[in-house]
Amino acid sequence: MVLAAYGDTVWKLLLLGHILSFVVAFAPAVINPVLGAQSKKDGESELIRVSGYMAQNGRRIHFPALLALGAFGILMVLQSDPIFEFDQTWVGLAILVWLALCGVITGLVLPAERRLAAGDLAAEAKVAMGGQLATVLLLVQLYLMIWKPGL
Repeated sequence: MVLAAYGDTVWKLLLLGHILSFVVAFAPAVINPVLGAQSKKDGESELIRVSGYMAQNGRRIHFPALLALGAFGILMVLQSDPIFEFDQTWVGLAILVWLALCGVITGLVLPAERRLAAGDLAAEAKVAMGGQLATVLLLVQLYLMIWKPGL
């Protein structure tokens, strides 16, 4: 059952939710490296303290926003039939990249942030690597959303 059509008010509300959840989900990609570098200058104990906040925010705020981002995107495809459909190349690839992002965040970034917050300074490299990988996937995702290959 279609509750909205491409471009109508409900669809635009879904788009708004999609964009807002994007901003919240990817804020750490910009903010956390800066906070980490600033806190590291103040010593290991400050880095560990700030890393605890980053880990909590990742679990409570940013990862749920990443889940919402995918949910809003899927709802937008469902509500835009026949303009966007799941059999279009860009939609399938976008879902695959979103799943990969969820995997990188839950399998690499969040556990490494927790270890860093617990005092394991070696985890800092994994946090950085996970953030870089997530950023590359984000750029791929933006490409898919803007250029829609296979449409």
